Amino acid sequence: MFYGIIVFMFSFDDKKHHVPHIHINYAEYNASISITSGNIIAGNFPKKKLKLVQAWIEIHRDELNALWKLAIQGESLYKIEPLK
Repeated sequence: MFYGIIVFMFSFDDKKHHVPHIHINYAEYNASISITSGNIIAGNFPKKKLKLVQAWIEIHRDELNALWKLAIQGESLYKIEPLK
């Protein structure tokens, strides 16, 4: 979580979107974001907050891809440092 944005991944979550992605929540907004492109693949999100998430993805893309591999195998996940 950073700047009020909650970021999470689900285990075994590769069926619906078929791409590595994260889920984000902020107030009443929810979206799924591609780890590869940083683009919204489902839902909607405020532009200013989305830019923060995209910057965080850029910084942590390698870690997110490693976590994605663990998540789709149902393995335990670890936390990634929030944006500061």
